[in-house]
Amino acid sequence: MEAQTYTVTQLTQLIRTKIEDGVGTVWVEGEISNLRRQASGITYFTLKDAGAQLSAILFANAAATIGFEPADGLAVRLYGPVTVYAPQGKYQIVVRLMEPAGQGALMARFEALKQKLKAEGLFDRDRRPIPRLPRHIGIVTSPTGAALRDILNILERRFPNLDILIRGARVQGVGAAEEIALGIERLNAVGNPDGQVLPGHAPIEVIIVTRGGGSLEDLWPFNEEVVARAIAASRVPVISAVGHETDTTISDLVADLRCPTPSAAAEQVVGRRRDFEEQVDAHARRLRRQVAHRLDLLRGRLAAARANRVFSEPGHAVEHFRQRLDHLQTRTQGAMDTRCRQAERRCERAADALGRLRVERLPQLRLRLERLLARAHATAETRGHQAQLRLAAASSQLQALNPLAVLSRGYSITRRADGQVVRSVAAAPAGTRLQTRLADGTVNSVVQPLDWPPEGSIPQTHRQTEP
Repeated sequence: MEAQTYTVTQLTQLIRTKIEDGVGTVWVEGEISNLRRQASGITYFTLKDAGAQLSAILFANAAATIGFEPADGLAVRLYGPVTVYAPQGKYQIVVRLMEPAGQGALMARFEALKQKLKAEGLFDRDRRPIPRLPRHIGIVTSPTGAALRDILNILERRFPNLDILIRGARVQGVGAAEEIALGIERLNAVGNPDGQVLPGHAPIEVIIVTRGGGSLEDLWPFNEEVVARAIAASRVPVISAVGHETDTTISDLVADLRCPTPSAAAEQVVGRRRDFEEQVDAHARRLRRQVAHRLDLLRGRLAAARANRVFSEPGHAVEHFRQRLDHLQTRTQGAMDTRCRQAERRCERAADALGRLRVERLPQLRLRLERLLARAHATAETRGHQAQLRLAAASSQLQALNPLAVLSRGYSITRRADGQVVRSVAAAPAGTRLQTRLADGTVNSVVQPLDWPPEGSIPQTHRQTEP
C-alpha cells in the first residue's frame, strides 16, 4: 500500500490540530527574552528555561490587564492557548494572562517601589556631601560578614586612628530590612545629648550600609521601603555598598553615594594618606604664593602712601592754603586801595575843573561831584563785600581740609596698639587694645566679646578716658 503524501500546508494543519486539541490552554513558566514591541501594539517575546524555548505573542488588549511592564529577564507565568502559526511553521502561546513568577515577582515589586519613590522625589533630593576625611564612621552590616572585614582592613591600613561604630544587623531573610533601618536610625542618634545612644560620644559623620554579593532574594532587604525611607531621613550622609558592581538596589538609588562594592566604599570614605599630604602641600604652596603677592601689593601701597606729602607732611597742605588765603587778603586790600586812589584822583580832577568853572555853575558841579562820590563809595563797598565773601569761602575751604576739623564734627580715628588704622570690625577681635583720636584728645579701650559684660556690671568700653 502506497504511503500517504502530505503537502506542507496539510501537514502543518494536521500538527496544528494535534497540538491545539491535545495541549489546549495551559499555564507555563519561564523567563522573558528577546522582547519586541510593534507599532501595532502587539508584543513578541521568547519564553525560555534551561532546556527549551517557546515563542509567545501578547496582544494589546491582554497587555492592558497584566498590571506591570514585561521586560527581558523577568520570570513569569503565562496562561493561554498553544497554537501553530502556519506561515512560519512554528508553535506559540497566545498570552491571555501574565503574572510574575519567583524572581520575576521580586523584580515587579522592585519596579513598583522604584516608581513610587521616584514620584515622591526621593531619588532627586539634594544629596548630603560626604566628608573628605571623617574621624567617626558608622557601619550597618552583618558583624560576621566578609564585607565588614574588607572595610575594616582598608580603613585600618589607611588611617588606623579612626573611630568606627558597628551596628550589627541581619542583611538577608525575614526582619533584616527592619534591623537595617533601625541601625541607621540608632547611628544618627549617637552623640545626641537628649538621646540614649552613647550621649558622650562624638556624632557619627558618615554611615556605610553594606553587604557582600548574592542573589536577588539575598539582597532584597536593601530593596525594602523601610530601608529607603530610613536612608532618606538620615541626618548623617549615607553610603550604600550592596552586592557587586552589577547589582543595583533601592538603597543605592536613595543613598547620598553609591559604591559598587564594600571595599570601594571604604576607599571612598578615606583616601590614601599620601593623596591628602600632596593636596595639603599644594594648598600650602598656593596659599604662600597668594600671601606673598598680597604682601607685595600692600608694601607697594604703603610705600606710595609714605611718599605722598599729604600723609608724610599733613601740615604742608594747611600751609599751602594758608599762604593762598594770605595772598587773597593782600590782593583784596590792594584792590580796595587802588579803587580808593582812583576815586581820589577823580575827585581831585573834578575839584581842579571846578576851580576853573564859573561861579554860577558851582551848584550844578557840586551836585555832580556828590553823585560821583556816592557812586565811588558804593563801588568800594560792593568790591569790599565781594572780597570779604571770597575771603570767607577760602577760609571755609581751608577749614574743611584741616584734619582736626573733621574730628571736631564728631568723627574719630581708631588705631591698634601697633599703629594700624582699624577700618573693619574684623581687624579688632576680642581682646584688642585700641587708641581712638578725638578732636580734643585720645581714648584708650579694649574690645570685649559680644556676650560681655556680665549682667549688673559696667563695661569698660563705656567709660570715657581723659586725654
